[in-house]
Amino acid sequence: RHSWCPTYRRSGRPALPFLEDREEDIKILVKLCAEKGAKFIYPYFGVTLRDRQREYFLAKVREYSQDIWKQYLDYEEDYSCLCPNHRTLWAVFEQECRKYGILWKMKDIIQAYQKPYEMQQLSLL
Repeated sequence: RHSWCPTYRRSGRPALPFLEDREEDIKILVKLCAEKGAKFIYPYFGVTLRDRQREYFLAKVREYSQDIWKQYLDYEEDYSCLCPNHRTLWAVFEQECRKYGILWKMKDIIQAYQKPYEMQQLSLL
């Protein structure tokens, strides 16, 4: 299921509808990020497609699976193509982030990023 798509291995990408949109995919992604020391993840449970991107992406999907390609045709010319189960995926994602102590809300991510480094005085003795 994941050998075709590099997004499974790199967390900086979206979860692709019909390819990486199982609850188990999200659990694995969060676990792998936690194991690598991720402090935050800001997901998108879908994919955005512009005209040329759409043509290329759909051609690759069609090579991979005719059935999945037909499902993508339902999006027509939509720029934003959300996973049909994006609400469920979001709930699983939040639960897993809580479990591993990973930030996921943009407000919290920005706050943590802007938090000044805490200075500790070193003891010479």
